[in-house]
Amino acid sequence: MKTSDFYYDLPAELIAQEPVKERDHSRLMVLDKDSGKIEHKHFYDIVDLLNEGDALILNDTRVIPARLYGVKEGTGGAIEFLLLNKRSLDTWEVILKPGRRAKPGARFIFGNGELRAEILDVINDGNRLVRFEYEGVFENVLDKLGEMPLPPYITKKLEDRDRYQTVYAKHNGSAAAPTAGLHFTPELLEKVRKKGVNIGYVTLHVGLGTFRPVKVEDVNNHRMHSEFYVLPPETAELINATKSAGGRVVSVGTTATRTLETAGLGGMPLKASSGWTDIFIYPGKKFNVTDALITNFHLPESTLIMLVSALAGRDNVLAAYKTAVEERYRFFSFGDAMFIGSRISSDNKKDEKTS
Repeated sequence: MKTSDFYYDLPAELIAQEPVKERDHSRLMVLDKDSGKIEHKHFYDIVDLLNEGDALILNDTRVIPARLYGVKEGTGGAIEFLLLNKRSLDTWEVILKPGRRAKPGARFIFGNGELRAEILDVINDGNRLVRFEYEGVFENVLDKLGEMPLPPYITKKLEDRDRYQTVYAKHNGSAAAPTAGLHFTPELLEKVRKKGVNIGYVTLHVGLGTFRPVKVEDVNNHRMHSEFYVLPPETAELINATKSAGGRVVSVGTTATRTLETAGLGGMPLKASSGWTDIFIYPGKKFNVTDALITNFHLPESTLIMLVSALAGRDNVLAAYKTAVEERYRFFSFGDAMFIGSRISSDNKKDEKTS
């Protein structure tokens, strides 16, 4: 299987540069994973696609303002830090720009000196291990000095940083948002609950590797990045009960899916677990837990479109993406959404086309 098998042509103007005014008013493409049938709705219609007894699984990670701008101590040279993984209380793995000359012992200043950093070591892919110095609580200092690390394809400045955060975000640690969840509002989630759908949470701290292109032609040779996940006991129990009762497990986003399928590698019933996962899901890989998926539209030739293709079939997915381009859907992090599942009602009326 080749990486080029997952290419599609996307006009640049369809890459969403900002979110829609109201979270749940984005468009929603509904794809039957068995037949390939497509319907066009809005995200607030998601309640109609969920069944009583289903389990909706959300990733409750919280994006930190992980981009810092500072200067090198002594020379005043400008530097950009991008925080990736917390290694200990004050030690982080970071990406530096420019970073080629940042050797162990180099020191940097941020803000008016509220935050300082020293390079400890050069590690994977040229990243640095850095120790921070500050007074007070690190998260408060970071909230004051840091910026949201928006994806590289978004060039417009985000006015409201909360729009790159899900309404249920809880655990700090992500360098990127689990964007499928950005469409939910508290009111919409309450409607989901009232329908009899149970909501469970997992945590996967999204790394910037999610945007890393696949550089090998043979998909089997791609090496996935690692991300930290937690599947709590109550969510494992919810999923097991849902499966036993014949309900569906509906995963919100590829990050939640990767968490569930990592935990499901040992088979069912699920057990609570946590750790680092580098699971790579592409066509031919079996889903042990996930029955349906809510997701955004993904980059051509990315691991994310490969995961979606594993669930719905490559031909179905590429046909759906072709339709999305023709219908002028909005793509990527601030774009529109898809619901991929089965048992889609044939009498649902097609919404009027919107731009």
